[in-house]
Amino acid sequence: MIARVSNKGQITIAAAARRKLGIKPNSEVEVIVKENEITIRPLKSALDVAGSLSRYAKNGEGLSWPEMRERAERAAAEEVMRAHARSLRGRR
Repeated sequence: MIARVSNKGQITIAAAARRKLGIKPNSEVEVIVKENEITIRPLKSALDVAGSLSRYAKNGEGLSWPEMRERAERAAAEEVMRAHARSLRGRR
């Protein structure tokens, strides 16, 4: 797909690309700038990822809210570290 940059430095993302990626009006996207490349990727809202950490929860454990939050934060941090390690391996 080809896009033209406006005099304000804006581009329009083609409707087909927006539909495929689920980008709707007022969606947030991440712009990643590398040497000679720009990548635009949709960001997911908290509602989009609700329940994504459910695999770390064990039914009937009777954890307090602070304990559940700590467990979820730890699991999220581990996932971010794994994703970062994968991206570093991809740069080689």
